[in-house]
Amino acid sequence: MLISGGTNWDLIGRKAPPKGVKGGTGRNLWSPHRLGSLNGVRVRLVASGCTSSHSIVITEAGKAMSFGRNEKGQLGHGDTKRRDVPTLIEALKEHNIMSAACGRNHTLILTDRGTVFAFGDNKQGQCGVGNQQQQILTPTRISYEGPPIVKVSCGGEFSVILDCKGSLHSFGCPEYGQLGHNTDGKYFVTSTKLGFHCETTPKKVVMFVEKTKDGHKTPIEVVEIIEFSCGANHVVAVDSKRRVFSWGFGGYGRLGHAEQKDEMVPRLIKFFDMQGKGVKSVHCGASFSLAINDFGAVYLFGQTKRTGEANMYPKPVQDLAGWNVRSVGCGVTSIVIAADDSVIAWGPSPTYGELGFGEIHKSSTTPMEVKALEGVYVMQVTLGMGHSLFVVRDHTEQECERINKLPEFTP
Repeated sequence: MLISGGTNWDLIGRKAPPKGVKGGTGRNLWSPHRLGSLNGVRVRLVASGCTSSHSIVITEAGKAMSFGRNEKGQLGHGDTKRRDVPTLIEALKEHNIMSAACGRNHTLILTDRGTVFAFGDNKQGQCGVGNQQQQILTPTRISYEGPPIVKVSCGGEFSVILDCKGSLHSFGCPEYGQLGHNTDGKYFVTSTKLGFHCETTPKKVVMFVEKTKDGHKTPIEVVEIIEFSCGANHVVAVDSKRRVFSWGFGGYGRLGHAEQKDEMVPRLIKFFDMQGKGVKSVHCGASFSLAINDFGAVYLFGQTKRTGEANMYPKPVQDLAGWNVRSVGCGVTSIVIAADDSVIAWGPSPTYGELGFGEIHKSSTTPMEVKALEGVYVMQVTLGMGHSLFVVRDHTEQECERINKLPEFTP
């Protein structure tokens, strides 16, 4: 596993560490480094999220390790101490872990049996354990009875899980309609204070609609979801007919409907409903979405810059035409893509080094190849709020040699 970007977990996305937290000493890694503490550890998968300053590493043996920020117990070690090196989550070591997802301050873990464990911040029910206990410090099974779960994803303060029959279930904060239950959950606590009815247990998303320009909604029959992704406050999903739906916070066009309205239920993105535009995968950043169609074309909608124009509907990323995209990581404004034998990244400044370009050019508004990873085959990439993690292949002597030339980082 390689890491690039900010490693001072308490400071990422903040001007100063919160009260009572001793600021860490991690530095920004401007190019990909090997993580010294993982020498000899075979990694299957890495997980982080566009709002996360923590990460999960899943080994080939099916064990979960976590590191990074831990103010709400999102690392699952039973405490709130930051971990600078990936540490085995003891409470999960009897389970074979398949995948994981990270929200702003909470984590979901999926086992090979289709059960889901959650831990971290639960003030808005985003751990799905049936209550709003502030913090869950050790992995706890979510209160869900239903078909086995095959995929998990987290937004900032909400979670979405997919069962093997193609149904989505969501829980957590409903503020922008991101749970897809036709409500933003708002109610008045007092005449001036708003509260939200949070979902504390997984609730099935039952309605999918098509909307005309004048706002007329038509329900869409039987939707079997096969793939989905959560942004900070929105969700994009693909069904078995390769149709794309999006819902939640609509600002900057991140839902792809050419308008900035929040959507309370999954709404069909008309753009992909035409012939030959079927989508195979979707990836959400904080305020943008990427969709990759059957021919490998990459479409971007939403805003990746902090200012300036936004794509109100999906537009192809011309610089990626002809590349065979294998893995995508989306951060707050940064995107890193593994394609063919290269890694391509872009994002506006300021960055923490998550793009891996090195110290001279720290950012790029157009897709650029990451020179430091030339000759290194990246199997999977994930992005956090200010860091990127790569799982790289080391099958041949040449590959090992290239990897060993990269600098080592030992916090």
